[in-house]
Amino acid sequence: MAYFVLQLHLKTEIYQEHILNKRFEIGRQIYNAIANVTQKRYHEMIKTKRYRELIANLTHNEKKDKPIWKKINEIREEYRMTKKEFLKDVKNMQKHFKKNIDSQTAQKIAASVWKAYEKLFYGNGEKIHYKRYGELNSLESNSNLQGIRFRKDRILWNGLDIPVAIDNNNTYEQQALQNPIAYCRIIRKYIRNKFKYYLQIVFKGNPPVKINEKTGMSKHPIGKGDVGLDIGTSTIAIASQTDVKILELADKVQRLENEKRVILRKMDRSRRAMNPQNYNPDGTIKKQGNQKVIWKKSNHYLNCQNQLKEIYRKQADVRKYQHECLANAIISLGDKICVEKMNFAGLQKRAKKTEKNTKGKFKRKKRFGKSLANKAPAMLLEIIHRKLGYFGKELVEINTFEARASQFNHVDGTYQKKKLSQRWTTVDGIRVQRDMYSAFLIMNVNSDLKTFDIEKCHARFEDFKMLHDREVMRLSGHKNLSSIAI
Repeated sequence: MAYFVLQLHLKTEIYQEHILNKRFEIGRQIYNAIANVTQKRYHEMIKTKRYRELIANLTHNEKKDKPIWKKINEIREEYRMTKKEFLKDVKNMQKHFKKNIDSQTAQKIAASVWKAYEKLFYGNGEKIHYKRYGELNSLESNSNLQGIRFRKDRILWNGLDIPVAIDNNNTYEQQALQNPIAYCRIIRKYIRNKFKYYLQIVFKGNPPVKINEKTGMSKHPIGKGDVGLDIGTSTIAIASQTDVKILELADKVQRLENEKRVILRKMDRSRRAMNPQNYNPDGTIKKQGNQKVIWKKSNHYLNCQNQLKEIYRKQADVRKYQHECLANAIISLGDKICVEKMNFAGLQKRAKKTEKNTKGKFKRKKRFGKSLANKAPAMLLEIIHRKLGYFGKELVEINTFEARASQFNHVDGTYQKKKLSQRWTTVDGIRVQRDMYSAFLIMNVNSDLKTFDIEKCHARFEDFKMLHDREVMRLSGHKNLSSIAI
């Protein structure tokens, strides 16, 4: 079942905002209370020798691990580390707050704690984090029948009756509201030093098609044909039969990043001026051990803190908007979109080895954490996959280690390793940009997702070269990222 979200502004009165803020805080306390109770059971469970031995015996082979996982799940049930038990825990807690938090909303809070444990058990989670004051900004129900309910143009929730801003002239909103509602969510955003409140309605089905009023055609149609994507930490190369592009991801975020850097410097100077007792003579922070460190914050510091929050919000909105637009453009090029499978989480981690460069200086262990945080390439791929799902298609991930698109030459069929700094390659005596050529090869991948269709490559290479040269001409004379090298 597909789902989509429509976000609408809430016309809140001041007293209603106070009630909502109180409920967000109660929700945070319930979340932390469940986390606290379950953490005690979790630590008792991982102390047992049999549990540790079972985890150590996992081989990451699905068939061999099946009986081991069965025993692990039995231990988790014994120590009440299941979603069912979490929902029981919250049932007793919710009774104390029933005037503000209904049972369905409380169950959703418990479910979010369970998701954190699922990430810990089966994903890459390291530990369960508690929510700090003001950190929980979203509450939702299980359905539109109880708890947070949308009725016509109002939201009803435990005595609250808040009007919703609906644009009657907006065709998309009117069509979306005709779909069956799965559940509703209330969120708050800190915008320009003030909280603003929104209703997110989660509908069942696919979102309405946006129509161009002048032409009567779909604004974002899906194309036909093969498309190859070579995505990096900061850039994306796109190759199709009609267009070839290499673009910087979310390029408008960098201006905000520069503003953020200035504010962070201001905050650091203010913090040092107000708390000289917490710093060593060399400027490093004193190690206090178990003693609680007290930090004084000036009004200037608090003002900068609010400015920083605003920049983070703008960055997130700009990044999401640019990714949505780029995803629409990519989907319009073709319906079979292929990309190399990337481990972005691995690229974020610091290097483990301590190495020196040719001059004998130590190399930095930092990798691509900042670029990935600002550009969010994984988010773009998720958006493309979601949009393709509306048309019954999906994003195809090819085998990176088997295909090796960055090393392959379709003319002589050889593989040649290249340094990361080598941004151009030669194919049959023709010099081409490395990322755009990789995207071209990915576009022509075979159905096994490991090898390339050489016949297609030969048939399409001439058109690719023409489109490649046109893109190089477009980028020439402009300041581009060093990874583009044009």
